Amino acid sequence: MTTKGQTMEVNGIAHVFLTASNFERSREFYSRLLPYLGMKPVIDSDAVYYCVGGRTAVAIRAPSPEHAGAAFEQNRVGLHHLCFRARERADIDALHGFLCSIGTTIVHAPREDQWAPGYYSLLFEDPDGIRLELNHVPGKGLLG
Repeated sequence: MTTKGQTMEVNGIAHVFLTASNFERSREFYSRLLPYLGMKPVIDSDAVYYCVGGRTAVAIRAPSPEHAGAAFEQNRVGLHHLCFRARERADIDALHGFLCSIGTTIVHAPREDQWAPGYYSLLFEDPDGIRLELNHVPGKGLLG
């Protein structure tokens, strides 16, 4: 509970919804990716594919008819990319192999970056070109 003048601390992100330009194409991709990441499907309908795991949920939804087929532009206002956090560094390498086996566009192969000590990540795109990342940072990293 917060009182006037105090702040609160959220407990992570509950869910993220992504609207796909072609729901069936994106559903096929995410129905392979999300279970591979340990997330379980809880809704699988004609308009929504929703998975839960790792203290969050990710959903893919169909676009409204007037936006079907629209292209995603990473640097427009809105989502830039979505990053999942891995428990082990080896998970990054394993996901890279899996994504290559299903023909996913890889933006950058597993590598270390300067974002935090020990930061190791893989950047790839979904069928709409939405960039997705899996990273590993030893310990609590900057989230501690």
